[in-house]
Amino acid sequence: MKKLPIVAIIGRPNVGKSTLVNRLVGSRNAIVHDDPGITRDRLYQPSFWRDRDFMVVDTGGIVFDDESEFLPEIRQQAMLALSEAAAAIFVVDGQTGPTPGDEEIADWLRQQSVPIFLAVNKCESPEQGLLLAAHFWELGLGEPYPVSGIHGNGTGDLLDAVLPYFPPVEELPEAEETQINVAIVGRPNVGKSSLLNALTGATRSIVSEISGTTRDAIDLEVEHKGQSYRFIDTAGIRKKKNIRYGAEFFSINRAFKAIRRSDVVLLVIDALESITDQDMKLAGRIEDEGKAAIIVVNKWDALEKDSNTIYHYERMLRDRVYFMDWSDIVFVSAVTGKRVKTIFDHIQTAVQEHRRRVSTAVINEVIQEAVTWYSPPTNRQGKQGRIYYGTQVSTQPPTIALFVNDPKRFNDTYRRYIDRQFREQLGFQGTPIRLLWRGKRPRELEANSLNRATSV
Repeated sequence: MKKLPIVAIIGRPNVGKSTLVNRLVGSRNAIVHDDPGITRDRLYQPSFWRDRDFMVVDTGGIVFDDESEFLPEIRQQAMLALSEAAAAIFVVDGQTGPTPGDEEIADWLRQQSVPIFLAVNKCESPEQGLLLAAHFWELGLGEPYPVSGIHGNGTGDLLDAVLPYFPPVEELPEAEETQINVAIVGRPNVGKSSLLNALTGATRSIVSEISGTTRDAIDLEVEHKGQSYRFIDTAGIRKKKNIRYGAEFFSINRAFKAIRRSDVVLLVIDALESITDQDMKLAGRIEDEGKAAIIVVNKWDALEKDSNTIYHYERMLRDRVYFMDWSDIVFVSAVTGKRVKTIFDHIQTAVQEHRRRVSTAVINEVIQEAVTWYSPPTNRQGKQGRIYYGTQVSTQPPTIALFVNDPKRFNDTYRRYIDRQFREQLGFQGTPIRLLWRGKRPRELEANSLNRATSV
């Protein structure tokens, strides 16, 4: 598989860059909102036009005459996007006409080596679009293309102009096909973006002490020891009652989607704060989604500690997040980089276990030993539960179906016992296990006996 060429989307705040991105990629992943400055980091999404696949990278709104929060960092992110792009699309607002801010960006873009294409957005009327676009010849960037991010008008002509600047397919470098998707989640300001930068060795996400800096779910591909990873940095997730409708609402939806499309989740905890109810709810969300996970305790360097601190902290975590006792815990410092690279080894282990399949013979050996030591319970009528056999029916997460005479005869205590036996005997470190208790009639068992013998 080839690495795809990149098209960078550049422009002032609130000219409709994210709306145009959503149109080009055929999705609604980029957050669109009336407030300027919603997009801050680089957001990559796949797109396709004619016979070429490519990536579109959305960037934050660029302002040169204002040094308020995040604006220097947003410009840095835009510069990084340009450095890796095959072409760039400079988006301007056709309704407002050329502005001093557009002229400053145009002067800056003329100093770059990447081909620049001028997209005059908000030209919903084809007749008026050419007239509105004509005003932008004065920027000196060549032909202005009238487009509408909302309706899609003119986007085909724009992409037709961009495509010839892509490298030939045969010259594109190869990409790793067995990519692992890793979502980074946690409460605001626990160091998720710092961790992403430390893992990738690049200033990929804007880092600030101000909560809510990251808003989009940000994808970054990186290779480590021959393995390709896609890291997804997400917005910090606060308590539901503190979330206001708008940018934060959409950001959190992106974060939950990032969990769903990941192979493994890094749940980042702030070592300087006790684990909160919100941390536990996030852990519960990960477990409910059936995702492999690693608990990353960040800012460990800033905590006063002795030789026993790490053991006390881990015991406290295990007690609070008891339902994720299968997850590894890693103590790191994203600022100093200490133990950050060990996360890659934990990711590899978690993904392998998440995808592992165990034979029916081994599963039934575990069941046989378990019921020998601890017989299934008996109900008030004297009828005892019986496990006929078990088999793994799926992976990601590993899911085992247990065929029994009556699922109601197995109380929660015994079900936890069986779950613990599978965990102790089969491992599955770093991933949840799903047990499906299925009632099975004797005739059905006889009909399936041949299949079971074959699988064993």
